[in-house]
Amino acid sequence: MAAKQRFLVVTGTGTGVGKTVLSGLLVRRIIQLGRTIRAFKPLCSGGRGDALALEAASGGAQTLDEINPWHFEAPLSPALAARLERRTVTLEAVSAHILQHSKQSELTLVEGAGGLLSPLTVDGDTRDLIVRLKARPLIVASNRLGVIHDVRATLGCLPPSLRSGVPVVLMAPAAADASTARNARSLSEYHPADRIVEIPRVSEEIQSGARSPSVALNRKLDQILRLLAS
Repeated sequence: MAAKQRFLVVTGTGTGVGKTVLSGLLVRRIIQLGRTIRAFKPLCSGGRGDALALEAASGGAQTLDEINPWHFEAPLSPALAARLERRTVTLEAVSAHILQHSKQSELTLVEGAGGLLSPLTVDGDTRDLIVRLKARPLIVASNRLGVIHDVRATLGCLPPSLRSGVPVVLMAPAAADASTARNARSLSEYHPADRIVEIPRVSEEIQSGARSPSVALNRKLDQILRLLAS
């Protein structure tokens, strides 16, 4: 019997929190482990940098247009950027594209745009896409002052059945602040500690694939993958 296809949606507490960095690391790690994966950034606005990063991480297994079929010029939410160009994208179209181009994949990773509730299409956001794909969500946040509120607010917006089990990944910011070393412990008062993973600052060389992640970083990535499989 063929293995059941699994969907993962990488969302976050906002823009610029590290979703693309983590997505690229996970894609490369899964390929390194000999598993099949397809990655998507279905909607980009203000440039296709995130999609290009996923294309590089996939090692040529997917084309840029497969990864990112819709892209818009304005650096706004995809729904608003599309409206400015008088274009319409629906959740049905997004999910159909993902399903069509991931049929042979054991795991499908979809990176959202902005935060969980940022307008994604004319009729929905990343939360709606998670429900439509029956996907496992993964929340990414920048490990800085304010992250406790941001993560709790994002968790509260997820469907109740998904809240307690969702992995939360705290990405190290460019410059740590007084809260950075304490946030994971503080957050564990509101979310299971074994579901919170801290990722250290990732160099540009590692992000691009020019340099391999350390053993310690790979262990963190493997921990995230175990949480998603449980």
